[in-house]
Amino acid sequence: MRFKTDLKNIRTFSKLTAALNSLEKIAWIRLDDDTVRFTVIPEVGSQVWASLSADLIFDNYQLQSNEPANTINLELPLAPLQRALRSAINSHNANLRLTKKDGAPMLSMVIHTMTKDSGGPNPAAPHSRPAADDDDNDPFNNPSPFPTEPLELQMKREREKIITQDIPVRVLHPDTVETIMQPKVREPDVHIQLPPLLQLKAISDRFTKLALTTASPSSSSHNNIVTKDPKLELSANMHGSLRLRLRTDTLDITSVWDGLENPELDPSQLAMPLEEHPSTVFREAGRDKWATVRVDGKDWSRVLSVGRLEGRVIACFSDEHALILYVYVPHSSGGVGGGVGGMEDVVTYYVSSFSS
Repeated sequence: MRFKTDLKNIRTFSKLTAALNSLEKIAWIRLDDDTVRFTVIPEVGSQVWASLSADLIFDNYQLQSNEPANTINLELPLAPLQRALRSAINSHNANLRLTKKDGAPMLSMVIHTMTKDSGGPNPAAPHSRPAADDDDNDPFNNPSPFPTEPLELQMKREREKIITQDIPVRVLHPDTVETIMQPKVREPDVHIQLPPLLQLKAISDRFTKLALTTASPSSSSHNNIVTKDPKLELSANMHGSLRLRLRTDTLDITSVWDGLENPELDPSQLAMPLEEHPSTVFREAGRDKWATVRVDGKDWSRVLSVGRLEGRVIACFSDEHALILYVYVPHSSGGVGGGVGGMEDVVTYYVSSFSS
């Protein structure tokens, strides 16, 4: 079993890891010849299934195992990986390899950075000579017309600094992971491109905070539970509108976005004729036909932290059933080992939702 690679698009890799780490501390990573898959399945809350082209974050990618497509399955803690990637963002080279230390499997990240050394000032002492009896007759004893100044040599040179970060991992047997299945949901009733996630997150967090700070002491025990874990109501229609709503015993506030895009579906990718698809039914029903789900305010805030990736996000609503977010990660054409422009990979969020 062998895995070794150089890293590229490190900033994107770091942002993705930070977003995953906000949901769960442990991730399952599946490596094969062409793809890197990250899966996060917390005990409670939203799941993430990210499928990335290996050439988005890896360069000079070497992978070998006895499994089909040289598959290697790893379980790793996200916090040490995030710290290591943060250290590598401004490096000129970083590589990652699977190794062993004291018999324990490790992902070892070696980071090469350049630092500048500054030498201290080196003043040249002015020349002095012993006094002589015939100073008055010395033609060289006259003051120089040019002032004498000490010479300071500020020596600056670059040197390479090598940092090694070890991330403990667990190598998983194929039988262990074959039972982990991606959730299956019905065809969505509404699909819509979300507004900028950081903007949506700011308003969602404000609603959640209002629910927590306006809790009524006299509320029933059921309502106290709801207030401790406030639920936000998300709705969308097939006419470009998204609605965020908070309803409690004392509050009923709503924020609406209009003019959003409902992307066209590719009929060749559908299991039914387009005219029979649920989204067509919702579109024909008009602007007042909404698909609605309810999400935990705190979990939703953690999901929206993926907005730091700055890709477009398509939300698929199954009315009173499920919410799926598809986050498209563009391949950068710049930075250290930039990727191929115009290409996108996808991170899929299965958002934990609740019935009314």
